Amino acid sequence: MSFAILGGLLLNIGAFLTYKGKVYQAVIIYLFADVCWMIMAYEKNDYIGAIFIITGTTFGFLAYLKMKNGKMNKSLNKEDT
Repeated sequence: MSFAILGGLLLNIGAFLTYKGKVYQAVIIYLFADVCWMIMAYEKNDYIGAIFIITGTTFGFLAYLKMKNGKMNKSLNKEDT
């Protein structure tokens, strides 16, 4: 199984968890999918792609930590906008 397939499967699992409202678990799954794509980009000598993936993954992980610590100020409720 290639890292692209594994990353794609993890992406689908993360999307399902998001649909079920399990956002924290979904973000962790998405981060594992990103790791698969980083490895895939590195193996294909796509270093610029790997840098972009690493940057995006870093921001995703920081957002996860912010959500986990309860410091996220945004809400999906219409009344709060």
